[in-house]
Amino acid sequence: MKSFFPHEATTGDVTVRVSVSYLPEQSDPANGRWFWAYHIRIENDGDQPVQLVSRHWLITDGRGSAQEVRGEGVVGEQPLIGPGDSYDYVSGCPLHTPSGTMEGSYQMLAASGASFDATIPRFALLAPVTLH
Repeated sequence: MKSFFPHEATTGDVTVRVSVSYLPEQSDPANGRWFWAYHIRIENDGDQPVQLVSRHWLITDGRGSAQEVRGEGVVGEQPLIGPGDSYDYVSGCPLHTPSGTMEGSYQMLAASGASFDATIPRFALLAPVTLH
């Protein structure tokens, strides 16, 4: 599993794993557009369910320009992740530079009513270098 999800961060009983891939078919470098897909797996290793309530992303392009994105849930859902279960989703990120980074956190709600932020590990967005 480590090779498929090269980036991971654990907060308490929740582990967030990330893999990222560049999508040349959705990118248009000649017009300053590069696009990546990222696959996230959120694992609950605790003994109580947790719910993903909201997300907070910090997206930084290759020029160092940062954009914060906040919102409810992920891909239109606020998944409840049972003990020993995991939740996967895929989303995408466009940039105006051929490289950048993403990182952030998910606000989680435990069955006890306590809320906590699960860290999303920082990962690089890198387009392959093409020589002309």
